[in-house]
Amino acid sequence: MTSDWYKSSYSPNTGDCVECRRQVGTVDLRDTKNREAGHLAFDRVEWSALLAGVRAGR
Repeated sequence: MTSDWYKSSYSPNTGDCVECRRQVGTVDLRDTKNREAGHLAFDRVEWSALLAGVRAGR
């Protein structure tokens, strides 16, 4: 796994986006405007549910 943070190529270059990184057993998510605040960690099931919700417009 990697500890490198990345953002979607669909994100604008305005700083209004989130960054992700893959860890062993989790995907971490953080706000690019507030990186020092920490991150959220999602397991596989939670990450899939989050993506499904975003895709559905929720």
